Amino acid sequence: MQLSDVARVRVDLFGSLAWTGDGHGTGPAVILGLAGEAPETVAPDHAAAILAEAQDQQRLLLAGRNAIGFNAATDLIFDRLSPAPAHPNTLAFTAFAEDGSLLVSERWCSVGGGFVVPEAEAGQPLPDTGAAVPHPFTSGGQLLRIGTRTGLSIAEIVFANECARRPAHEVEAHIARVRDTMMDCVERGMRTEGILPGRLKVKRRAAALREHLEADRFRNVRNPHEMMDHVSLFAIAVNEENAAGSRVVTAPTNGAAGVLPSVLRYYRDFCPGASPAGMRVFLLTATAIGALFKLNASISGAEVGCQGEVGVACSMAAAGLAAALGASNAQIENAAEIGMEHHLGMTCDPVGGLVQIPCIERNAFGAVKAINAASLAMRGDGSHYVSLDQVITTMRQTGADMHAKYKETSQGGLAVAFPEC
Repeated sequence: MQLSDVARVRVDLFGSLAWTGDGHGTGPAVILGLAGEAPETVAPDHAAAILAEAQDQQRLLLAGRNAIGFNAATDLIFDRLSPAPAHPNTLAFTAFAEDGSLLVSERWCSVGGGFVVPEAEAGQPLPDTGAAVPHPFTSGGQLLRIGTRTGLSIAEIVFANECARRPAHEVEAHIARVRDTMMDCVERGMRTEGILPGRLKVKRRAAALREHLEADRFRNVRNPHEMMDHVSLFAIAVNEENAAGSRVVTAPTNGAAGVLPSVLRYYRDFCPGASPAGMRVFLLTATAIGALFKLNASISGAEVGCQGEVGVACSMAAAGLAAALGASNAQIENAAEIGMEHHLGMTCDPVGGLVQIPCIERNAFGAVKAINAASLAMRGDGSHYVSLDQVITTMRQTGADMHAKYKETSQGGLAVAFPEC
C-alpha cells in the first residue's frame, strides 16, 4: 500500500480514550498526528490552521503529503459501546481506498509517557533496540548496587547509559532543551489569563496568584508559607498551560506535567547554591526513577489511577531535588520511596473528563509533597524499612485492584459529584 492509495482514514477510540478523550484533547491530537505533526515541534499557529481546515473544510493533508477528505463526525469515533479493550488506552486506525475498500487496519495502545505500541505489545516491556549500556538496571536495588560498586551517583549512571546510545553533546543538548521548555512553560503559565477550554469554563488563576505574591513582596509581607505558595504557583501555571493545549514536557505524563518543573523551579529560585549543573543532576536522577516505574508498574492513569501520574511525578521530583541538593544514592532512593508511598491508591477522576479538576491543584500538592519527601530523606542516612522497589510493586498491585471507574474514565469519584458536567 502507498500513501497515495489512501482516500479516507477512520480512527476509533476505545476505553479511557473514548470516555475522557474529548476532555483530554485526544481528537485534535489524533488529527495533528495524522497530519504528520509531532508535539514537540509543531508550531501552535500551524496546529490551529490544520484543525480549522479539518473542521471547516473537512480536508486533511495526511502525513503532510496526501490530501484526503476528513469528517470528524464519522472518521473520529469515541466508541463507548464496544467491550472494554485489553488496554484502556486503545485506538484503531483504518485506511480505505477511493472505492471504499479496506487497505489496512491496525490497533495501537497509548501506554503512558508518550509511548505508543501495537496492541499485541501492550503490557510488555518496550523493545530495547539501542546499544548496550554500561550500567543496565531494572530495579532500585540494582541501581544502588551499581552506585556502591562504581562510586557513581544515580545521575552519573544515567548519563553514562545515555551516552552509550548517542553522543554526549546530544544528551547534554536534550537535557538543556527539557529544562528550558519546563522553565518557559512556567513563565508562560504565570503570565497568561483567561478561561480554559472546555465546558467547565475554569478561570486561569496562575497570573493572579503571581500578582498577589509579587504585591506581598513589595509590601515586605513575608508569610512563613510563601515558598509553598510559589511552588503551587509554578505547578498550577504549567498545568493550566497543559489544559489550554500549550507545549509542556511529558514528565511522566501531561496530566502530571507540573510537578517536576515546579520543584525544579523551586530548586533554581530558592535553594542556596543552585546552578545549571544541579538542574542537570535533578533531571538525570528523575529520569532513573521514572524509568523504574515505567518498567515495573505503570505511569498511565488509565491503568493504575493518578498514583501512576502525580504519584510517580512526585517520586521523580523528590529524588531529583535530593540529588541536586547533594544527597547520597541511598537518600535519593529513600526520597523517591517516600514520594510514592503517600500517593498510593490515588484515583484518576477528572471532572467532565477535562484535565482541570482536580488535576491542576493536584500537581501543586504533588510538588509540595516532593519537597517534603526530599527533606525528610536528607534528614536521615538513607536507611528505611520499605524500599522503592517494594512501593513500586505495591503501587502496581493497588492499580490492578482499583475499580475501573476510578481510572481515568470519569465514571466515579469527583467526576460524578457534578451531574451537570
